[in-house]
Amino acid sequence: MKYLYSILLVVLITCVSCQFKLSSDDTNENSLLIEIERYDRLEYRYLTTGDFSALQQMNTEFPIETRTLIEDVVKIGEITDPDINTKFLKFYQDTTLQTVISAVESQYANTEDLDYQFNTAFKRLKKMLPEVVIPRVYAQISALDQSVVVGNGTIGISLDKYLGANYPLYAKFYSPTQRKQMSRDYILPDCMTFYLMSVYPLNHFESRPQVERDLHIGKIQWIVNKIMKKRIYHSRYEEAVDNHMKKDSNMSYEELLRMTDFSVFNVL
Repeated sequence: MKYLYSILLVVLITCVSCQFKLSSDDTNENSLLIEIERYDRLEYRYLTTGDFSALQQMNTEFPIETRTLIEDVVKIGEITDPDINTKFLKFYQDTTLQTVISAVESQYANTEDLDYQFNTAFKRLKKMLPEVVIPRVYAQISALDQSVVVGNGTIGISLDKYLGANYPLYAKFYSPTQRKQMSRDYILPDCMTFYLMSVYPLNHFESRPQVERDLHIGKIQWIVNKIMKKRIYHSRYEEAVDNHMKKDSNMSYEELLRMTDFSVFNVL
């Protein structure tokens, strides 16, 4: 009987261990690597009501993001200027911007779908490029300026640039081609593109021949297409990369992104 009891105990412990391992793996598989931080909601509170507590949260919880927005995106002054808070509030009191702010908070009341998309994409990216660091991602309202801001291990999404191709205000400022990419569907591919460009920059980018710059972007767009599992980007440069990778199937994604011999793509 003691022998039988010992066997049952070992089996029970083994099963519990297996169950714990499976549960742990399942949790890891389903856990969120990224959850978009809603900095834009603090902006909304401050810029529509003047809520000082929202401004305090912006400065304490998102100090780098606030500095970047004020100094580098909307460019209204230095964060240390004595009257910068008043300037910031006044800048966004423009009727057009107030309309945009309301549209952002209406269209993006829920961003769980984007959280899921980002997590799926970055899990694929980590398999393709294991050394890539997972960034923090936050949403902001940038006064129709930059679509995506990348730096300091973060990605900032300007939701006001993704209100849909048919958003009436866009027709005043953007061409039909530009408006086509100003929708929710392009948030993820745009973010992946700009983030990869920051991780894999082309040295002396500005002084390089235009064709080399286009091909470097084409390499990144080709990678993003792989991550998205569909051809979001399609240009002669992305196509040249695709043709090359079909011929050289042994080249890793890392090697592709770091290579600077653009003559292999047959478009020079």
